[in-house]
Order: sequence, then C-alpha cells, then structure tokens
Amino acid sequence: MTAETKTLAEAAAPVVANAIAQRAEHMPSATTLTPMEMIDRAIQSGAGVETLERLMALQERWEASQGKKAFDRAIADAKAEIPTIRKNRRVNFTTQKGTTDYRHEDMAEIVKTVDPILSAHGLSYRYRTGQDGNTVTVTCILSHREGYSEETTLSSASDTSGNKNHLQAVGSAATYLQRYTLKMALGLAATADDDAAAAGRDQVDTITAEQVAELRRLLAEAGRSEDGFCKVGKVDALEDIAAADFASARGMLLRIIEKGAA
Repeated sequence: MTAETKTLAEAAAPVVANAIAQRAEHMPSATTLTPMEMIDRAIQSGAGVETLERLMALQERWEASQGKKAFDRAIADAKAEIPTIRKNRRVNFTTQKGTTDYRHEDMAEIVKTVDPILSAHGLSYRYRTGQDGNTVTVTCILSHREGYSEETTLSSASDTSGNKNHLQAVGSAATYLQRYTLKMALGLAATADDDAAAAGRDQVDTITAEQVAELRRLLAEAGRSEDGFCKVGKVDALEDIAAADFASARGMLLRIIEKGAA
C-alpha cells in the first residue's frame, strides 16, 4: 500500500464505517459502496474538505477504471463482429526492378465495413493531423461513449510518386496513415497483400460493377469466354481490369462483334 493510498484509507475509514453501519439493515453485507456513495455519506456525516477532496480523487480514478473496462469490452465485442474487409483496390505496375501486383482495401471500404459495428457498440473515431516539413503525422483517436479513449499515431513522408503536386502528396500520405492507424487502433490483423511495402506508390482503380456487367454482356454477344478474355488481358477476373483500360477492353469486344456481323 502506497503512502497516498494509506492516507486516503485512513481519511475515508470513519466515513465508510458510518455509511456501512447505516446501510447494513437495508442491503446484503457483500454490497460494495461506490466512491460517489462514499462522498454522499461523507457529506451527510459532515466530513471535512480534505476528506471530500480525497474521496473526489478516488471517484475520478474509479470512473476512469470503469471507462477503460467498458472500452475494452466494446472493442472485444466489435472485433468479434467485424468481417474480413474486402480488398477492393489493385496496385499493378512494372519498373526496372520488376512487377508489383497486389490488392488492398481502401479507406472507403474500411469505413463501410467497420462504422456500423463500432457505432452499435458505442465506439467512434476521429483523426488529428499534423505536418513538420515533409513529414505527415496522423493520430487516430478511438473513443467510447462513456468517455474513455486511446490514441494511435503514425508518421510518413509525403507521397510524391506519380507526379503529384504538393497538396496531393500530403493528402495521399494522410489517407494512407488514416487507414493504418484505424486498423491498428482496432487491432485488425494485417492483410497479406504487402500493402505496407508499397507505401507511396500509385493505386490503380478497377472498373465498376456496371462496367463489369457491360463487358459480360459484350462477351456473350461476341461468343467469347470470360476466362479467355481475362487471360488476354492478363487479369484474374473482369473485376481486376484497371479503370483506365475499360475503354480499350470494350472497344476490343465491339470490334469482334462487328467483325462477326460482317
């Protein structure tokens, strides 16, 4: 027992003893008084200012402890419900060092997946962003409705790849850091896409669901198989076709259809 705790216990002992005696006839002996109940009894018993101040400090520590417990329970319950986040973005490029090809989830996909679950468990998050020269720092603040919160911070250089201007470089780095600080704060397992190794590299947007449907319609009209078309385009599925390549893919199928009708 520390000196502070001992002093607090000695100061509160008469109040606690009196409170317990007054309530013994009305509740089981195993009932534990909360600090706020102790304060209430102390006021009724005419306790001095020093005793009340010590009991108020005890109340604050008790509330913090209860808030942390509620936060931990909410995180555990939320994590049990959060599904595997769909990897909806593909990065594919070739340099002198070789070809890089992987998929990852973007911020919008993470938000769409986790926000409803976090909200149901009284959890929310926000970001605090700063910049020092070329270094961008993002802090994810994960909070529970009972007041307890925890912070996760990461820093990175601005993402100057792909001929980005200064604001775009800062924004790209900030988005990347927001994504990762949120995943770290929630304790979500790192995905096996080697995304971190590609920090600062360009993201390749893939075609939309409507564009996929249009290509499937054209493939059926042209009498071509989806697998064969994907092999020609060097992709695993139509959904992996880069948005920038949609026009050429569509044009290829239209030419096949026109040639067949000639």
